[in-house]
Amino acid sequence: MKYYIIAGEASGDLHGSNLMKALKHCDTNAQFRFWGGDLMKQVSDNLVMHYKERSFMGFAEVISNLKKILGLIKFCKTDIETYQPDAIIFIDNSGFNLRIAKWAKTQNFKTQYYISPQVWASRAGRVKKIKRDVDNMYVILPFEKEFYNTHNYQVDFVGHPLIDAIANVKTSNETEFKKQHKLSDKPVIALLPGSRKQEIKKMLSVMLSVSKTFTDYQFVIAGAPSQDFSFYQTIMQGYDVAFIPNKTYDLLNIATAALVTSGTATLETALFKVPQVVCYKAGNISYQIAKRIITLKFISLVNLIMDREVVTELIQGDFNKKRLEHELNLILKGEKRNQLLADYTILEQKLGGTGASQKAAELIYNNIL
Repeated sequence: MKYYIIAGEASGDLHGSNLMKALKHCDTNAQFRFWGGDLMKQVSDNLVMHYKERSFMGFAEVISNLKKILGLIKFCKTDIETYQPDAIIFIDNSGFNLRIAKWAKTQNFKTQYYISPQVWASRAGRVKKIKRDVDNMYVILPFEKEFYNTHNYQVDFVGHPLIDAIANVKTSNETEFKKQHKLSDKPVIALLPGSRKQEIKKMLSVMLSVSKTFTDYQFVIAGAPSQDFSFYQTIMQGYDVAFIPNKTYDLLNIATAALVTSGTATLETALFKVPQVVCYKAGNISYQIAKRIITLKFISLVNLIMDREVVTELIQGDFNKKRLEHELNLILKGEKRNQLLADYTILEQKLGGTGASQKAAELIYNNIL
């Protein structure tokens, strides 16, 4: 069968690639056309557009790029019509994907959604549109199934694909990794400032500001695959820190602690059992809008899944050098660090074990036969 897949961002590319591999096991004649990234392209050459060409962060930036976004939506519809897939698979990326899903349903395409939009975080009214436009939804967070049940929409919980992704990654040992990347013997504090230019600019400078305080450790920036080193260089000036691109999992595998921008990376860090401080700072306009429509108690996936504060979240004004130094001290040694590691084990159990991609692929294949 022919599958048209639409994913955005690095995490969507990762989960999309694993889903494609799993679909090949279910459907030996599977053909793909997709919006995604380099990992998905390793599975199939039929890439329509790379996610980095349509990466917009925050309400203000979306509005300023509205003409381009509308053009991409129009192009996507035309491309789907030409390809005539047996099913369209949407992966997260709700702003774009829900618009395509609405149109696709009117054209009688089968619509499958893997990794739910975060309608439980804000604008729950979007559930009505999902029920109307999405034939089947496959969720990866345990509380999402219960949320959709309250809206009389039956979804399938398949477990979290990050468990498989992390279990399957072949990381080098600490000595080899440090030697390869010219790191010292000091313990590593990983800096994960995000993947978009806008968030990296806001996050990295504050993260770097604490590096001169913790001289017994070495700070290493996890470079996003979508950004060039030259972009990071301008922010790194004046700091004695290392930079390693496109090796986030290898870096987390040897890290003692991490400073992490809120997003999927907070869960990845937890699954690698690395104590972390979660950081977030947006532009003022975007933050004020988000504050009025987001109803959650927490912003990190770790705390949302556990339904209590496990990792400290430094948001907006609280994300500053003084608070960051204090919280980093707490997770490097002592009771706070030990409690975090114990909570991470409980978190992993809540996520449902291995096999998420395969479960989702089998359900999608059977639902569109």
